[in-house]
Amino acid sequence: AMEETYLLNLPGVKKKILAGGTGPLPHFPPGTKLVFHFQTLLDNFERTVIDDSRLAKRPAEIFVGKMFKMEVWETLLTSMRVGEVAEFWCDAVVRLYPIVSKGMRLIAQGKDPLEGQKHMCGMGNLFHYNSTGYPELDELMRTPQPLIFIMELLQVGDPMSYQRESWMMEKDEKMQTVPILHMQGNALVKQRQFREAASKYKEAVLLLKTVQSREMPGDIDYINLGRMIIPLELNYCQCMLELEEYYEVIEHTTELLEKHKDCVKGYYKRAKAHAAVWNEKEDEARRDFAKVVQLDPKLKPVVRQELKRLGENIRSIKKPQFHGKV
Repeated sequence: AMEETYLLNLPGVKKKILAGGTGPLPHFPPGTKLVFHFQTLLDNFERTVIDDSRLAKRPAEIFVGKMFKMEVWETLLTSMRVGEVAEFWCDAVVRLYPIVSKGMRLIAQGKDPLEGQKHMCGMGNLFHYNSTGYPELDELMRTPQPLIFIMELLQVGDPMSYQRESWMMEKDEKMQTVPILHMQGNALVKQRQFREAASKYKEAVLLLKTVQSREMPGDIDYINLGRMIIPLELNYCQCMLELEEYYEVIEHTTELLEKHKDCVKGYYKRAKAHAAVWNEKEDEARRDFAKVVQLDPKLKPVVRQELKRLGENIRSIKKPQFHGKV
């Protein structure tokens, strides 16, 4: 053992190398995949073990620069050579650790780390947890204290692999990518770049569907993932309406409404698409608009306007053929 102590350029972090790695220090450009084992210990006399990735029978993975919740791990790991084992004493990071640990434990059980975060987003909601469901993590929440991480860096992937392996991305990576794509889509919509926005929404939907395909239909995770898909699908359809791709909208909303029979916005967007191709779909448009009002009576005035416009379109083409009573 080399037992050298280093100070990384992070306040409150000390590093001790327990076993030297091989080769030079790797490059870690954004997107580099890091595969590692870790143990988390309390800095007490017994050095109580809180987490140990080897018990989960699989190493942990993060991608450099991809908004992992605990950036400090990125800093620790990028100070290491492949095969190196090092012990880090950390004072700085610990407030977030219980959240990260909870996420990792859920992932190790094959669950969704975003469970219980339905209507919130980003870091703000991390502090709404009163309990993580794990007593030892709750204790850490109440009384933050230094932690010791023993890390072994197993593998450093090349950054191109991030794009190439997106279909193999671990579930938590996919789940972290979805809100980023969602925000990018929204930003593109503001710039009226509907085609580009649509492709961001579509990518996010595909990621969620991939994760969902590995869950048991009817399971809580399966259902929650289905709910997360709805706003992205609706945004996609809105872009398609703007691009006048009406049949695309009809196809997507119909599929959505088969699964979510009371989705008002789904009926509304489909009604708009039907109304746009009214020479074929006038009856369907009227039926969908009626359904919108039935599900949400507050939308009556909006629907009245839409029906008026539909009627005007039809009258402007269909000249009355009979003037007298029939």
